[in-house]
Amino acid sequence: MKKQEQVLFYQFQDKEKLSIACKTLHKLGIATRILPAEAWREKVGYLLGAKGFQPAKAKEEDNFVFPHEVMVMQNIRNKRLDEVLLALKEAGVPHIRFKAVVTPFNTLWTLRRLCETMQKEHGAMAAQ
Repeated sequence: MKKQEQVLFYQFQDKEKLSIACKTLHKLGIATRILPAEAWREKVGYLLGAKGFQPAKAKEEDNFVFPHEVMVMQNIRNKRLDEVLLALKEAGVPHIRFKAVVTPFNTLWTLRRLCETMQKEHGAMAAQ
């Protein structure tokens, strides 16, 4: 049995870009979810609806703002990943810089940690 493919969208301000991306993914049979701004507190596994994850407890002093669009892909790898990214490009979806594929490790991370890790990796790659 094939595992359900899913994409989470976070911090998308351009509603048209988001709409085109969602429609394109739905045509490919991929479920999509648009995350609220405060989703950064939650573990990636919880946001994906995985079993065994509980919602995070909000803390008053917590504050995190990630100004970039983020796309988190579950069960999309290898040739399928290439196919999905090409379909988005061909549909006219402008480049999404911060993309992540779900792994057994990052499902345990908060969305905040995932965003910060991607930002560090992009910074390191840009410096090269």
